[in-house]
Amino acid sequence: MTAILPRPRPLAPVTGPGSRFRAAARRHGPVLALFGALKLTGFCSFMYLLSSAGDYRAKDPRFGGGAHAWDVLATWDGWWYQQIALHGYDPKLVPVPGATGLITLEGNSAAFFPLYPALMRLTSAVTGLGSYGAGILVSVLASFAAALGVYAVAERFGGRRAGLAAAGLWAVWPGSGVEWAVYSDSLYVALAAWACHAVLTRRWLTAGVLTFAAGLNRPTAGALIAALAVAALLALRRREDGALRPLLALAVAPLGLLGYLLWVGDRMGDLGGYFKLQSGAWAHSFDFGSQTLDVLTSVPVGHFGGYLFAYPFADMIGVAVVVLALALLPLLLRLRPPAVLVVYTVLTLALVLGSQQIFANVSRYLLPCFPLFLPLAAALRRLSLPVLCTLLTVAALASGSYAGYALFELGVP
Repeated sequence: MTAILPRPRPLAPVTGPGSRFRAAARRHGPVLALFGALKLTGFCSFMYLLSSAGDYRAKDPRFGGGAHAWDVLATWDGWWYQQIALHGYDPKLVPVPGATGLITLEGNSAAFFPLYPALMRLTSAVTGLGSYGAGILVSVLASFAAALGVYAVAERFGGRRAGLAAAGLWAVWPGSGVEWAVYSDSLYVALAAWACHAVLTRRWLTAGVLTFAAGLNRPTAGALIAALAVAALLALRRREDGALRPLLALAVAPLGLLGYLLWVGDRMGDLGGYFKLQSGAWAHSFDFGSQTLDVLTSVPVGHFGGYLFAYPFADMIGVAVVVLALALLPLLLRLRPPAVLVVYTVLTLALVLGSQQIFANVSRYLLPCFPLFLPLAAALRRLSLPVLCTLLTVAALASGSYAGYALFELGVP
């Protein structure tokens, strides 16, 4: 069992803004440098693979294509986010004439939550960048914030070296190709990681506000809301922090998610409209794991035609990620982490693996399960820093394929 380590002492006396800045730079600079170097390595590898293969040139600009390799970063969901940033929402349930299969409704931007495109629009207004540049800038900045959040959580369990390892794993994890793309994943992980850290440090109002914001970014924020609720109720039971702050966090946390779902439902004239849109336009619904089980019993024996939305190479990576996640979960539980991390991780896994979806997306959907990094980070901290950096650099080079190209070109992210 690994005990939570005490917070490290300040590196230098804090006497003013300049001293605080220097202390923050010494503390967080290596984390940002490591993460940035690994992400840049993986990004260049991804761009090289795109350019050398050239398949994107023959694809639709909405679906993994474009005039340049970097255009791929704003396709698929990125196209929808740009439309929202430029034109806003018009929630509707529009039947596809004569459709009888899984897809019976036309796609609508209401399926995509509003915080990320709102930040894109704000960034565009402030910087003058177009929707593509604004989306990339928001994602890149959010990815660094997420790296710091992952580091901060891991450092509490295994010290500084474990924190660095965890931030490095976030850079090279399967699905990490969307971290520097016009996608909302980096923003969500940044909010979730810092919300969990706020609970761990008993800053309840901060945790409630961050969870509120996460609920405006992705529907799987339901797992984060439940985790905060459990932690708040435990704090109330133990009478650790009084009643007011945990109760306020408990009240604020679900308002973002519930507010958006109710707004969409009201505009559609159907309170369940969001879920009907996801099911009818994207065939994405909760099926209690039937689709996942189908894939897990098909792909390992080389059968790719017996389940929905088969993408062989990307699905093999997805199966490996699921197996890795399920193997890491008991190792995480062995560390006896606080309830907020356990509930958040288990419910995120349940929501992702219990849903019918394009299975190639699983590696991306499991990116928020950053607490699963903790057992690996605890093991990697035993390596010397040069060996750790070398290992992560090799993974970063490979991530151009398994975390980037496989998603955008060999599957559907």
